[in-house]
Amino acid sequence: MLTELELTLINALQVDPRASWSVIGGALGIGAATAARRWDQLVEAGDAWMTAYPAGPLAARMALAFVQIDCAPGMPTEVARTLAADPHVPTIEHVAGPCDLLIHVVAPDLRAVSDYVVHRLAALPGVTGTRTLVAPRLFSEGSRWEVRAISRSQREALAAHVPSASAPIRFGELDRALMLALGENGRMSYAELSGHLGVSASTVRRHLDALLGGGSVRLRCEIARSKSPAPVTMMLWLRVPPDRLEETARSLANLPEVRMCAAISGAANLLLVAWLRSPADTVPLESSLVASLPRLEIIDRAVTLRGVKLMGRLLDDTGRAVDRVPLDFWAPVRT
Repeated sequence: MLTELELTLINALQVDPRASWSVIGGALGIGAATAARRWDQLVEAGDAWMTAYPAGPLAARMALAFVQIDCAPGMPTEVARTLAADPHVPTIEHVAGPCDLLIHVVAPDLRAVSDYVVHRLAALPGVTGTRTLVAPRLFSEGSRWEVRAISRSQREALAAHVPSASAPIRFGELDRALMLALGENGRMSYAELSGHLGVSASTVRRHLDALLGGGSVRLRCEIARSKSPAPVTMMLWLRVPPDRLEETARSLANLPEVRMCAAISGAANLLLVAWLRSPADTVPLESSLVASLPRLEIIDRAVTLRGVKLMGRLLDDTGRAVDRVPLDFWAPVRT
């Protein structure tokens, strides 16, 4: 397990991913150099990392789908490794449940999602079947989940430095390149980003402040699941009355265990992803959901056996980040 200091450092970066090391060090009671050095050690070991991806108004213009994949015996690992190289697939889970693999597919529109499923997945050796669930609405995603290692006063000290919201800008090629650069290292300075992109630091600052402040791009500090206080991932496919969908989804999204809650097409109309402390916690979670939301029906469930890819990061058998595939959802669909 990680040390308490490492967990508090990760939690601080979950609150404000680009806070200065002096602000983070001040909130945690350590020196800025110590905070920076410990973060570099976590990243080098693959125990924690930063990622950047479309959010808010930008994500709303894109298409998101969850695809359940059935594989021939002995083929899930090979299929997952092949798909892990695709930029349109940010996350891949090998699961015990209604399928062998559950993948997230993000593309500019539904036609591109269709192209990916029909021309890429269907033609892949080892794939015996797929079921695509389109997600028209994302109520909660992984950036709100925290390790919960800092105190209320530490959180308030960090939150005081979070930049205020600003008006979103038109998303262009520079913004796309900026987002991809942040996906490599979300804590690059303005000067580093300037050198990386070949534009002035003032231009970088203006675009980055607009992207982050306007909510078009989100930064997320991740932790390897084997090092997390909640290493077990559970997925629940839920059905609620349509007129209670939004109310139920917002209630579920506020649960501390929940990583993601999305409206989906199909017999189930909600997909819930939770991070839990142990496999045994899946039972009380289901029980509490049904007790508190009596009109909720659990249609299916799955538990992750192994995470293969998480928001662009390729993972080893312990869940540590070992490589990266840029989240360039605008790239041509591979066939």
